Amino acid sequence: MQNQWNSGVNDRKLKEQICEIGRRIYEKGFAAANDGNISIRVGENAVLCSPTMICKGFMTPEDICAVDLDGNQIAGTRKRTSEILLHLAIMKARPDVKSVVHCHPPHATAFAVAREPIPQCILPEIEVFLGEVPMAPYETPGGQEFADTVLPFLGQGTNTIILNNHGTVSFDVDLEKAYWKTEIVDAYCRILLLAKQLGPVSYLDERESRELLDLKKKLGFDDPRFHAEDCDLCGNSAFRKGYEEKLPETRAFNPPPAFPGYLKSNSGSTTNGGGHNGSDSGDIEALVKAITSEVMAAIDKK
Repeated sequence: MQNQWNSGVNDRKLKEQICEIGRRIYEKGFAAANDGNISIRVGENAVLCSPTMICKGFMTPEDICAVDLDGNQIAGTRKRTSEILLHLAIMKARPDVKSVVHCHPPHATAFAVAREPIPQCILPEIEVFLGEVPMAPYETPGGQEFADTVLPFLGQGTNTIILNNHGTVSFDVDLEKAYWKTEIVDAYCRILLLAKQLGPVSYLDERESRELLDLKKKLGFDDPRFHAEDCDLCGNSAFRKGYEEKLPETRAFNPPPAFPGYLKSNSGSTTNGGGHNGSDSGDIEALVKAITSEVMAAIDKK
């Protein structure tokens, strides 16, 4: 067990890694002032974490503290982060997760504030490295109720969650991979916001989307769409059971095409942006898009 967990709460290299990721978060503008928190699991009942009320860009290994899985501080001279319960809820629900990064990347947080679901089937890198990014309901940060908001969305294949009106949380087997998810989701959200200024986004067709998921599986990455038979391939619906009220509705972007889930047969489907019912459905969708484009063009001229 000692080998699995390195040297536990005394592992200086892991403390230095937390400081390094903190610097990246701060320099990227993902955490202003004292925002954000970072953690690494280092034992069966031990987690290193950033302290509260400190700028993540200026931490030192001596600042890093440790807690048990109930959030009780077990090491460190500074007080642990007030949002550690969020990290611990994820680690307890997902034993494969060893590191968690929570911060407020501005472009992704814009989606959190607008409560706009992040669309799928647009950018290959997102399909392979992220997949669906669910949206957890808002709760006042810091308490157990806040931590529990992510529990319905921690199914297999999830690695990034939007926290409504708050920010993002990303997680993985090690800290650098968890951080990369934050960087990827914010870069993607920035691309979406820039693309929206040019016009409607273009979705990949069914063949292209399935090929990317085939590649993802071949590379050994997991995805919620590999486990949920009733989800739509591009519909941000793999976690529909986790939303108590209703699925987040796409308002800022044109709705995604309707394709059968990855686990379902794609027989009879189209590859031109159509839906489940073959060419007729595709023709109807194309007509609707054409009419919508004309209406929007007319509005812009006014």
